[in-house]
Amino acid sequence: MPLSSIEIIYIDSQILVVNKPTLLLSVPGRAEDNKDCLITRLQENGYPDALIVHRLDWETTGLMILARNPEAHRELSRQFQDREVKKGYTALCWGEPSANKGQIELPMRYDPPNKPRQIIDHIQGKYALTYWEKLECHPTYSRIKLMPYTGRSHQLRVHMQAIGHPLLGDPLYAHRLAFTAAPRLCLHASELSITHPTNKRRLNFKCPATF
Repeated sequence: MPLSSIEIIYIDSQILVVNKPTLLLSVPGRAEDNKDCLITRLQENGYPDALIVHRLDWETTGLMILARNPEAHRELSRQFQDREVKKGYTALCWGEPSANKGQIELPMRYDPPNKPRQIIDHIQGKYALTYWEKLECHPTYSRIKLMPYTGRSHQLRVHMQAIGHPLLGDPLYAHRLAFTAAPRLCLHASELSITHPTNKRRLNFKCPATF
């Protein structure tokens, strides 16, 4: 499969940073028709040593970092696990949050009857924390920056829905007006900061959203 629209942001002997397009899985799905994904395209088109470190949702675009050898993979995975990686997302949400910035601290868990949805659950949910900042306001929506402290599946989407500001174009969590307000999910991983696995320099990558 062709490399297609996967933009290479940075590359060296240890890491590969790319801009994932929308409607592309990070890793292969279980179904036979879900084999096309970012890691497969990279491995088949010049980067056979690429190793997945973290994931973005199918609809979400933006920065992903991949390791190029097992040692770099272990170190980057440790940084994610120890929350040393700083992530920033750009999003469009329905309405306007009342404050200029804040945090959402709501526990989450998988909702098996409604796969692949996640829900807020104060009893069985796992700890989840998101910081947010309002960037621009428009008549029906706002541009915001989202900074997850934890990395739960669908965390940003569920947290914004929980406070009454679902993300535009979200097929799982947005109400009808918010869903139809954009042709795709308006969530983009625009900032990523890691420590290089070998030279230990702090690297800060940026990739502006196109919405």
